[in-house]
Amino acid sequence: MKKITLLTLLIITFLVPKNTQAQDNGAAIAAGAGALLAIGAGIAAVEQMKERAELTATEWILSNNPELINFSLQTLDFNGKKLKDMSETSVISFKIQEFVPQDKPELDGKKQILLGFTSYGWINEFGIDFDKVRWFLIDSKEWINMMTSYTKVASGEKNDSFVREQLADGKIVNKGIKVKSKTTIPFYELSGDMYVTTDYNEEMKFIYNEKSLGIYLKETKNLIQIKRGNIIEIHDFFFDE
Repeated sequence: MKKITLLTLLIITFLVPKNTQAQDNGAAIAAGAGALLAIGAGIAAVEQMKERAELTATEWILSNNPELINFSLQTLDFNGKKLKDMSETSVISFKIQEFVPQDKPELDGKKQILLGFTSYGWINEFGIDFDKVRWFLIDSKEWINMMTSYTKVASGEKNDSFVREQLADGKIVNKGIKVKSKTTIPFYELSGDMYVTTDYNEEMKFIYNEKSLGIYLKETKNLIQIKRGNIIEIHDFFFDE
């Protein structure tokens, strides 16, 4: 009887911790699987929103710009973004370039950017509410006009012709306009709660804040922020060969 009791105790000693550890491991595996599923669902949701955004942008072009017959349309956003990132985005942008139809055509025609300015609640539990998006189609000439106004308010440079030359020859970087390796027009260094403003046209007012371009839409009274990285990417799209 004593031998049986001792054996029972030994079995309990060895088995109980292992069973407990197995349960803990099982819970950890289940939690990890749940997290992976959540990540996968998030990625799938963003990809679905990307496809829907590109479709809606294409429909807007077809409805409002019949002169655009053969064109490519690609979003600059969504890739590598999380749902939270997109919900905090205040502008979605699309590269548009015309081409001549043929086998394996080259994108070598006119370039334009379609900007979709969003307003609060544009992404909800049902996806994207495109009634809360305002569209603006911009070509390279209009972009230079916008960036000239933006550069002047961001730097204090008054010479319009000089700004245009630097924009055409150089790049917009975080600290200003750079031509080759030289910063030819430095931007003001401002704190996060300081703003410099200028009227651009009847629809927009530009606001310079460090590392972003603010666009105030007068009709809707919404303040849109385009991050400096997006400005650089759009400028490069227009002027990089």
